[in-house]
Amino acid sequence: MRIVTLLTAAVLVLSSCSHTYYVVRHAEKNVPAEGTVMNTPKDPPLSKVGEQRAIALKELMHDKGIRYIYSTNTIRTKSTVEPTRALLGLTVQTYGPKPDSAFINQLKQLKKNTLIVGHSNTIDDIANGLAGEQKVEGDLDESVYDQVFIIHYRKGGKKIVFERVSY
Repeated sequence: MRIVTLLTAAVLVLSSCSHTYYVVRHAEKNVPAEGTVMNTPKDPPLSKVGEQRAIALKELMHDKGIRYIYSTNTIRTKSTVEPTRALLGLTVQTYGPKPDSAFINQLKQLKKNTLIVGHSNTIDDIANGLAGEQKVEGDLDESVYDQVFIIHYRKGGKKIVFERVSY
């Protein structure tokens, strides 16, 4: 019994010393056909492909231990994260359209697995800010929707591992 207690304590200590941030761009947005007018041109909803990608994100995140979700206040970012939010029963926290150092510091203080959804011109700022160095070379191309930037803090943040994967 004592060994089980010690192993449980060790797992709790080790798991509390690491956490991961998942940074993604919103899924594919609906682009109106040429000659048609969209009711929300500056804040379009997701396309059918984007809705499928939002479900793929949910499937990717379902077992990642996400405790916080952040999104800008746009239809496409909120729709991208909605399936994951519903599955996990979490509240989505909104952040301003341009993430600054205060926002990055706020994220770093969480020390829990966190999903952040942003835009092609902000993902690099968020990922690089969390990584503490330039890992993403600039704004994402307008055609890139399938990337997850993973910033894993180990040993209380003393070691940071960066990974970029497609989903």
